[in-house]
Amino acid sequence: MLPETPRRPLRRALRACAVLLLAAAATLVPGAAATAAPAQTAAVSSGWNDYSCKPSVRHPRPVVLVHGTFGNSVDNWLGLAPYLVKRGYCVFSLDYGQLPGVPLFHGLGPVAESAKQLDAYVDRVLAATGAAEADLVGHSQGGMMPRYYLKFLGGADKVNALVGIAPSNHGTTLLGLTELLPYFPGVGHLLNEKTPALADQVVGSPFMTRLNEGGDTVPGVRYTVIATRYDQVVTPHRSQFLDGPDVTNVLIQDRCLLDVSEHVAIGLTDRIAFHEVANALDPDRATTVDCLSAVS
Repeated sequence: MLPETPRRPLRRALRACAVLLLAAAATLVPGAAATAAPAQTAAVSSGWNDYSCKPSVRHPRPVVLVHGTFGNSVDNWLGLAPYLVKRGYCVFSLDYGQLPGVPLFHGLGPVAESAKQLDAYVDRVLAATGAAEADLVGHSQGGMMPRYYLKFLGGADKVNALVGIAPSNHGTTLLGLTELLPYFPGVGHLLNEKTPALADQVVGSPFMTRLNEGGDTVPGVRYTVIATRYDQVVTPHRSQFLDGPDVTNVLIQDRCLLDVSEHVAIGLTDRIAFHEVANALDPDRATTVDCLSAVS
């Protein structure tokens, strides 16, 4: 018999589960392709994932977009990718963390293995564009996972900047869901067995411990974190921020108090966050980010 649990933690856990389902559903859009090939075609026709693109003098590095948990290389970037292409960037996006028999929803495999996929993809982009380095922009897990690539797989030699939008840099409590794990024997094992990326992102997991021991950053890379105080998935939201040299931590409400984006919206549709990304990619030409950025 399970121990009696307080109602409030149970409500919080249910709410967290609902948030995860909503985050997954939010990555799908009406008319989204049922297979990867049409989706990639749509991306190329929109100006990104075009391997004939050559970086300009103004923007000499390609931008690699790294989706979040439950995301994919197209649906996660229907807002930001065209925004950056319009501003003259060569933009690319990858799928990673695929599980057998699970179409469209990616970012579910072990995070360390996903970092190896990112490593191979960055090499492919650099070879195609002729650039010496890339810039990385990731949402949620996609803002955290590249740090493993930078720290343990030699990525720091190939990357100029990492921009994380609502990244799970120090793990998450998932609104208290993990506090309930001791009451449900076997659930932690189920997470590891079925969706390793979720287990890796729990506060205090072996993966998180290894990633963050010895410091958050590595030399030679500029880091930017863009967070929202209304994040309901990576909690508490300030756990997203990094410590170290060459780090800029941004709370989006400091740029526009009226911005109410939560975890999903800040990566998918928030043009104030998009403006902050553009500034992070080109700090020498940075412009003021405020509420008017929502319509610029």
